[in-house]
Formats: sequence, structure tokens, C-alpha cells
Amino acid sequence: MIKAAVVGGSGYIGGELTRLLSRHPRISLEAITSRQLAGQQVADTHPFLRGYVDLEFSGSITGEGMDVVFLATPHGASMKLAPEIARSGAKVIDLSGDYRLKDPSTYKKWYGHEHTDPVNLGKAVYGMNELYQDDIAEADFIANPGCYPTCSTLGLAPLFSDRLVEGWVFIDAKSGTSGGGVEPTKATHHPRCGASVNPYKVGSHRHTPEIAQTLGLLQGDPAEVVFTPHLIPVVRGMLCTMYLKLNSDITKQELLDMYAEFFRRKRFVRITDVPWMQAVIGSNHCEVGLEVVDRRNVVVMSAIDNLVKGGAGQAVQNCNTMFGLPEEMGLDFPGLGV
Repeated sequence: MIKAAVVGGSGYIGGELTRLLSRHPRISLEAITSRQLAGQQVADTHPFLRGYVDLEFSGSITGEGMDVVFLATPHGASMKLAPEIARSGAKVIDLSGDYRLKDPSTYKKWYGHEHTDPVNLGKAVYGMNELYQDDIAEADFIANPGCYPTCSTLGLAPLFSDRLVEGWVFIDAKSGTSGGGVEPTKATHHPRCGASVNPYKVGSHRHTPEIAQTLGLLQGDPAEVVFTPHLIPVVRGMLCTMYLKLNSDITKQELLDMYAEFFRRKRFVRITDVPWMQAVIGSNHCEVGLEVVDRRNVVVMSAIDNLVKGGAGQAVQNCNTMFGLPEEMGLDFPGLGV
């Protein structure tokens, strides 16, 4: 069995990781940390885990005795914890934003402080399995992608990989309130968002450079991205609608054939007419659809569960690949549908 630990297990992502790992046939969940809840039963914080997880939160771990450690910690905290854990010999999967942006100056610009772990920043592999599976299989350190970058990039990757995009891509993204984390804020307070659609961090969301970095690497040139996220009155789920112009005339069927080939053998991407968020909630799947409007204008749509494919599920998928297991192990189940 692969011995695993979750650092930062009290939040939504930590709880989702714990749920998935508790039923994984090849992973033994050995420890879950929370400094504030050390000594308390994990199932008291996450009641849905009663009967499945019989562990207490520990205050901290070093990585000793573990095969893999998942860091479900805020940005800034991960880079303080990761070096010691990596030195212990455990593989690291970081779910924060600390290791996603490869340029330290870009990280400082968007996150507001210096990056203090350049060694692991240089070695971290970006964990989008559908794009970098071979690199992930050889990696000891994974930067797990953000939820918005996962949803939007999987929808756009075939077009950018084939260098078909002319000019800007405009991303209209909508996410459930669980994406804001377990601590309530003014923006996520139910009377404010329970019957509204609210744009936020327009032009300043930290996932913008992550999306641009990945799309730019795919096409070999900088990508021009305008990204606007919105909060919608659902708990979990994400839908991205993306608008772009092609640099040549291509029919919808030709694009669909291209997408089908690009994602051939990719277990968790489904091509459909119009993605349905409820079809993927609770699962590690991403649904992608598209429409050609007036020859060269394309609308691409993609949907994921922000906590699973956009976070914990993708981390488990990466863990499977790192240890030579089938990528779908412990994740091969459908969405809820309602």
C-alpha cells in the first residue's frame, strides 16, 4: 500500500481528498493535519466521513514514513512546508498556487510576496494529466492545477496545441461557492450570493497567469487571455464559456474530430454538444462542447466539479500516475446527475 498524508485537512479540498483517499484500493491514509484541530477526530469536522475515516488530526508531519504527501494548504504556506517534506523522500502534490507559475517574478506580481523555494519551483511538474502524463509519471513533485485553469485549459488545449487561435481568448467562468473555501466571507455569505451571479476579481484573479502560461506553452507563443470569474448560487460545480477567433476556416465537425483525437484515451474528458454541470458534479470528469459561429468565431464550453477535477480528484489522478497505477483508480465513478 502507498502511505499517504494530507496536510491541511480541515477545509473543503482537504475533506474531499480524505473522502477519495479513504476508499482508494492502493492508498493507505496514514495522517491528516490541522494545527487548529489537532487531537480532534477528523469525522467530527467532516461528518460525512464517519465510519470511513478513524483518524485524529495531527498538528504537523515531516513526511518521514510517507510515500506521498498532499498539501491542501493556502498559498504561501505550502512553500514553507514543502522543502522539509521533499527532503524526507516523500513525493509531494501541492494543491496551492505556490508552484504553478514558473517565473518567480510573475508569482510575486500576482501573489504579492517573494517565492522562497526556488529549488522545488524549478522541479515541480504541472499536474494536468491530460497534457503532461509522461512528465507526471517521472515526477517527485507536482503542482496541482487550479480549478479555473483546469476547466478552461481542457476546453481550449486542442486549439492552442494546433496553433489555431488568432488574437485574444475571452473566458467567462462561473463557479459554485465552495471554491471560496470553508471560511465564510462577505462575498460568499448566502444573502449576498444565494440568488445572484456576481463577477469578482475582474482582471486581477490569480488564475489568469496560470491559464496564459499553459496555453502559451501549448502554442509556443504567449497567449492573450481575458478572464472573468463569477460566483453562482450553487455549492459546487464550474462552467467556463470561452470565445475566440480561428486563424483559418474550419467546420464544426472538423473541430470535433480534432478534439476526439486529442483526448483519445483520456479517461476523464468527454466531448458533448453542450456541457451539463450536473453531469460532472461529484466526479473527476470534464465535459467539453463547442460551436462555430460565422465560420471563424468559436464558442468553447467546459464543465467540471471544482472540488474534484478542479482539486482533490485531479490530485489523486496525479498520484496514481506518479506511482504507476491506472489514472482512474479510486476515481472511476460518474457524476451525480441531479
